[in-house]
This record gives sequence, C-alpha cells and structure tokens, in this order.
Amino acid sequence: MPSKSSSRIAALTVAAVCSTVSAVVLTSPAEAAEVRVHDIQGNTRISPLAGQQVTGVTGIVTGTRTYGSSRGFWIQDPDPDGDAATSEGVFVFTGSTPTVTVGDAVTVSGTVTEYVPGGTSSGNQSLTEITRPTVTVVSSGNPLPAAEVIDAGAVPGTYAADGDPAAQGSVNGLMLQPAEYALDYYESLEGMNVRIGSSRVVTATDAFAELWVTVKPHEHPTRRGGTVYGSYTSQNTGRLQIQSLVPTAQQPFPTANVGDVLEGTTEGPLDYSQFGGYTLTARTLGTVVDGGLQRETTRKQKSGELAVATYNVENLDPADGQAKFDALAQGVVTHLQSPDIVALEEIQDNNGAKNDGTVASDQTVQKFVDAIVAAGGPRYEWRSIDPANNADGGEPGGNIRQVFLFNPERVTFTDRAGGDSTTATGVTEVDGKAALTASPGRIDPGNGAWTNSRKPLAGEFVFRGRTVFVIANHFASKGGDQALHSQYQPPTRSSETQRHQQATAVNAFVKEILTTQKSADVVTLGDINDFEFSTTTKLLEDGGALYSAIKSLPKSERYTYDYQGNSQVLDQILVSPSIRWTDFSYDSVHINAEFADQNSDHDPQVLRFRP
Repeated sequence: MPSKSSSRIAALTVAAVCSTVSAVVLTSPAEAAEVRVHDIQGNTRISPLAGQQVTGVTGIVTGTRTYGSSRGFWIQDPDPDGDAATSEGVFVFTGSTPTVTVGDAVTVSGTVTEYVPGGTSSGNQSLTEITRPTVTVVSSGNPLPAAEVIDAGAVPGTYAADGDPAAQGSVNGLMLQPAEYALDYYESLEGMNVRIGSSRVVTATDAFAELWVTVKPHEHPTRRGGTVYGSYTSQNTGRLQIQSLVPTAQQPFPTANVGDVLEGTTEGPLDYSQFGGYTLTARTLGTVVDGGLQRETTRKQKSGELAVATYNVENLDPADGQAKFDALAQGVVTHLQSPDIVALEEIQDNNGAKNDGTVASDQTVQKFVDAIVAAGGPRYEWRSIDPANNADGGEPGGNIRQVFLFNPERVTFTDRAGGDSTTATGVTEVDGKAALTASPGRIDPGNGAWTNSRKPLAGEFVFRGRTVFVIANHFASKGGDQALHSQYQPPTRSSETQRHQQATAVNAFVKEILTTQKSADVVTLGDINDFEFSTTTKLLEDGGALYSAIKSLPKSERYTYDYQGNSQVLDQILVSPSIRWTDFSYDSVHINAEFADQNSDHDPQVLRFRP
C-alpha cells in the first residue's frame, strides 16, 4: 500500500479542470461576483466556478486545521438552498495557521480551486477549495449549523455509479445522486458539519492517528467486529475514516481495535483525503469503549496431521528490536501452535534496508529461530535462496525473500543441490513419482512475471514417508491501483496484470508436478496480494490444479488483512486435489490485522491435513 506524505501536492490546474468538465467557464477578476457556498460546490464533483475569483462568500467557521501541510478552515452557509446534491460547506486553504475561530461568521474572497490529494496521477477525486483567501470576521460566538447525521438510513447501499466512458471512466462530470450512490452522498456533504453516533470500529487506530468505523452495523460483519470485503461489486458503503482536528501533541488520539465502539457523538467537517477518501475530521470525538478483542489461538495439529503455515513478518531484519522478534515468535509458538512447516514472507537481509549489496539473511533467520526456541517452540531448521541484490522489489536494500522453517522432529527436507537466484528448478520423475530437480529451488526466475518481484521458493518435504511439495510465494503488491474512492469507477487495478502472469506461471509448475504424479500433495501458499474471488486466484486454481482453502471458511471469517475498513484476503494457502478432497482443517489466525498494536500487518494462516 502507498505510504503517506506530509507534503501537499499542487492543486489541479484550470486547464485540467476544463479537460474534465466542459461546462467550466472562466471569468476575469473584474467579472467576479458575490456567490454562496452551494454555488461554488455545484451539483457535480467539480465546481462550476473552478478557476474563478469569488468575493463576499459568507459562512460560519465549523473547524480549523492548524497543523500539517493543509492548513486552513471550513465554512458553512447556515442558509441552505434545499438541493440535496449541493454541499453548503467548503474548505478555505490558508497555507498557514488560520486566525479564525470556530463559530466566527466570516466573509471570504479568493480563487475557487480543485485540489486533488495525491496529485492528478493518483486518480483521486478532487476537493473544492477557496485558495489565496482574504478573510473578514464579521462576528464571533455564533451557533454552528446543525450537523448532518450520517447513519445507516442515510447512506445508500450502492457504492458508486459507473464513470463516463467519454472521460476515461471519471465520475467528475456526472450529476450527483446522493440518494442512489454512497460516493455521491458523501460528496454532497463535502466540507459540511457532519455527525455520527456510536459506531463500531472496523479498522484499528494506526500510526497516522486515524481509525475507521462503520455506520452500518449489519453490513457484511465479520465474527469479530470488522466488515468483510467479499466482492468487487458489493462494497461496504458504511465505512468512514475518522481523524481529529486537535493535534496529537495536545490531545492523544484514542487507541482502538476492531470491534471496539466509538461511543457518543463524533462531529466535525467532512473532508476528503489522499489515503481513505471521505474523512470525518472530528472537532468533537467520541470515547472508545473496549470490545474485548483477543488474539486467536488455533488448535494443535494431531500426531498424524501435517501443519503448514504462512506468515508475512513485515520486513523483519536484525535491527528490529528484540520485542518484535519475541512477539512474532510468540505468534508461531502460542497462536499457531508450532506448525511443522512455516513459509515466511518479508525476511530481509542481514542489515535490513541498508543498501550495500548484502543479500544473505542467515542472521535474520537465526535470530528469529532463537526467539522461537526462547518462547518454548521447536528449534526449526530452514531453507531459502538469497535473491540477486535489489532484484526482488520491496524496500530498497532490504532484499526480502521467502524462507521455509521446518521442525526436524516432525518432517525432513529433501535437499537437491543446484538452486540459486537465477537457476530454475524443474520437475522430474524418480521411481514413478514427481521430484524437484533443485530443492530448494526457484520457479522460472527468468520469467518476466517476476521482474522486481519475489520469485517463488519450492521445496520437497517428507512427512511420515510421504513427499509434500511446498511452494512459498509473495506476489506483486497492489501499489499503483486506483483507490475504491477514486474518481474513476470502477477503479483500475493495474497491478493485477503482473499477479495474473505470476499466477499463470505457478499454476503451470503445479500442473507439471501433477502431470508427473497425479496424486502428488502440493501446497502453494504465501502473500498472494489478492482476494480469494480475484482473477489471480482463479488463474492459480486453473484446471483444478489448486484450490484456495480459505474458501472453506464461512464468509465472515475470510480475511487476513484489514485496510480502510475492509477485512480482506491477501494471504492464501492453495492445495492440490489430493489434499482438497481430504478432511483438511484451515484457520485464519487473527492476531495482528485487527489490532492497533501489531507485530505484522498480516494475519498468519495454517492448514492441517493427513498426507
């Protein structure tokens, strides 16, 4: 996911606005006239006055932003026009700490500007603002306009209209229909004073002092209090991001986990941010009531069951504090019950992000294995292949890769020399059964599907006399995709093109194994970076070669990651037919994604079966 930046990207140019909405007509400053806020906002996402000078715009100050790069204040006209599509609020960008106070009645003159958080290349919607303002305070201590209540009855169930094909799928020029579409509803309140009542937290407090709630408590709930993201066409429209107008240095932002309740009234202007879209910037913030969320513990595998797990340990390297190693180790030992095989993703090299050509990760893995032993777990052995320097994506210099841990008291690893960062492992037949030509080995590392991405790690394990092939993956991330709240609807998922290629390559390799030995046990797992209903998953499953085992769970439990109010699947374990048609057991072990205090941003997964 993209990282946040404190820098403010320049607003849309007038030319860019005109290219999107042909109805914009510019006037010279001499033609400027007094207008109302709803005249500025209009009934589409782009102001009909974009680029124009306006004078004497009146309103009551409903909030001030006194920190960060987007300083300014919101005003709202207390005398609305009665049109549900036209907002009565607007942000006044000052660029420095505003001198007005909430409750001031002001007149504002300035330039109407469409500002796109993240820049036009982000695909985000734009935020209508008044920039380069001249502000006059008329009076102080005025009552604020009554807050618009955002609740389950107000927010439509359909997320967004399809964009205009003539505008590359943009919704910017479409007339707002706030009674029909959730994105239109929120846009119709842009800049206005809004309020929510007690609402369930669906994404925990993060490092940027924000959390997500749902105003629709019955919308696709998880068993533990989140909201499941179950398809591209069934969005969770009740999700809303919450931030505070008060700097954290003055008032710490509350810490909340999924399933907690932001109780009482939360009220303030409705903003639109680069990360998350529509955001209630709270002038008054509710109180977090603990929902009692606990980290899950899976059951121990039985003596005849092989337990295979996947865990993304989030850029682990020796420079991380011992506390992170200990917490991750506790997750393996206590919460995963010491699986027989653990595929790790995001193991960094021995000096982490220091970009000096180091690629070995033995110190990283050893420190983790030692922490597992200290936590009461087995002394795992491991296998991996060091990548070529800076060839596998991720944090520059970090050289992340997949690593197999295995408990030698329960399983053995079949070593076959020859695998390295550029040499592909293949499939051969030995005594009538499938075998890898190199174990551990990488799958087709020269394939363009793996450019600047992690190459799959394949290995042969033996459990109670039966060979099990395990393929550890970390597919290309979703970076570069348009956001769900994008101006382009439906949003473009450009990153999935590479994942489709990767899934096709892995599927072909699995089919080679199964062609050689139809009954082979194959487990393909890792951070797939895509949903269980995605085309990526369908390509992995193609021809019945694999089956995503997370689909065996109830829909309310299908998630491994929590992003912007959506509990979703990124990590998967897929199995060959010989495993699928056994009485296997699958568990998504929720120990990270729903918590403000995270050891990783992913939840681990575990599969138990009898080979």
